[in-house]
Amino acid sequence: MSFDHEVGRRRTFAIISHPDAGKTTLTEKLLLYGGALHIAGAVKSRKAARHAVSDWMEMEKEKGISITSSVLQFDHEERRFNLLDTPGHADFSEDTYRTLAAVDSAVMLIDNAKGVESRTLKLFEVCRLRKLPVMTMVNKMDRPGLDPLDLMDQVATTLNIRTVALNWPIRVENEFHGVYDRRTKRALLYEREGAGTDVVPELSMTMDDPRLAERIGPAAVEELLEELELLDEAGDPWSVDDFLAGEVTPFFFGSAMTNFGVGQLLAALGELAPSPLPRQSVEGERSPNDEAFSGFIFKIQANMNPRHRDRIAFMRVVSGKFQRDMSVVVARSNKSLRLKKPHTFMASERSIVDDAHPGDIVGLYDPGELRLGDTLYVGPRVEFRGIPRFAPEHFARVRLKDPTRRKHLQNGLTQLSQEGTIQLFYREGLGRADPYLGAVGLLQFEVLKVRLRNEYKTQADLESSPYTVARWIAGEPTGLEWLQKRNDYLVVEDRYGHPVVLSATPWPLNYALQEARGLELLDVSPL
Repeated sequence: MSFDHEVGRRRTFAIISHPDAGKTTLTEKLLLYGGALHIAGAVKSRKAARHAVSDWMEMEKEKGISITSSVLQFDHEERRFNLLDTPGHADFSEDTYRTLAAVDSAVMLIDNAKGVESRTLKLFEVCRLRKLPVMTMVNKMDRPGLDPLDLMDQVATTLNIRTVALNWPIRVENEFHGVYDRRTKRALLYEREGAGTDVVPELSMTMDDPRLAERIGPAAVEELLEELELLDEAGDPWSVDDFLAGEVTPFFFGSAMTNFGVGQLLAALGELAPSPLPRQSVEGERSPNDEAFSGFIFKIQANMNPRHRDRIAFMRVVSGKFQRDMSVVVARSNKSLRLKKPHTFMASERSIVDDAHPGDIVGLYDPGELRLGDTLYVGPRVEFRGIPRFAPEHFARVRLKDPTRRKHLQNGLTQLSQEGTIQLFYREGLGRADPYLGAVGLLQFEVLKVRLRNEYKTQADLESSPYTVARWIAGEPTGLEWLQKRNDYLVVEDRYGHPVVLSATPWPLNYALQEARGLELLDVSPL
């Protein structure tokens, strides 16, 4: 196959949702329908022998939640899908933001009974900022919920985007029987079989097929026809171009748990979602069809295989063809790096990859040379805009139970900060000892303790800190000098040497902005 054909068949996307909307279940069922799984894991069952394929970390399996991004690649019907599974818990939103920098589209998953929730709203705004096309999947249609028209109106009003239903639920007294595909004008009825671990049989028919009335009753057919007529007359027109421009979101209805509607969503992703898109760099726009190789690091993960103490950098290929053992330049440091043993992923399961194309995600063994946001390239210099870090809202200090493990502690903190699990802030005169730990969410501290214990054999307690606000210091040097001369401001450094001020409340920082000439305070780290 030609290079352009390989680029055109890629679909790289993420699923965004509020916790408990069914994201991990939908992820598994897309893999099932894509042929990557023969049986879907029992996501809800704590006693089940199988866990969600995308949840590979022990803590994820114990809690039944996604707390780290993972990469899932599979082929289906001439398409190659790269599904980036993102953390559902709000405490790990930073990992999700980084992941959304590496995809070309997103599926917004909504609970049928709850509609648009706070986390969904925030993640959608990130997609809007990145101008990502978004499909909407209304999940849990096998349970009582809101009226489908009300759900569409809520999304349109809350998210300020037009909505178009590409399929429509077929329900009788709140019992979900299937969907009507508005583009093919056929009803798809499902057979409820087993526990949702296999692809469900479906029956396709036109609206005048007598089997439809036999299955759901003549009154339900008449009601369905009225709803479809209302959609045709009052609904927004469907436009692929408007979808790709982020101006309209197509609606799909289904139930991930019972597998109803999953096949239609996967088919729509293959047909409608964009192939790899151009990406802005400092030098201008870089097309995926450009022959010169380029990519960027959006995630670093240590100890996916604890026995090997490895460190994997996840790279999104932006342009050109990636090849095993190729040498690239790291734009930030101008150092040359040979990319040995690159991997593709099914969560923690890896396989050596010889080549990859734009849109693909490649795992690189990182000897400590790479950072989040780094650009890798061959040929003419290119540097993509970095991935920012957000100001933490929770702070703590480590109390080591066994002082002889201090070196292991420092190694663990350094590794985990490099992959974005926590942020470290160092005080002047103490070197790298006894840093303040910062996190966007409190659950990050719990993950830190578990990983220090399991991966670095270090038992540590965390002592809470009075600080709740961190701001990176920018502007004129006189502003930094003003803060350093006063005893009521704690000035520290992040691990890159950028000065940061910590405060218990925002008020002292507002005062400093008024009094310190040339001072600027940033809630996102300098790139």
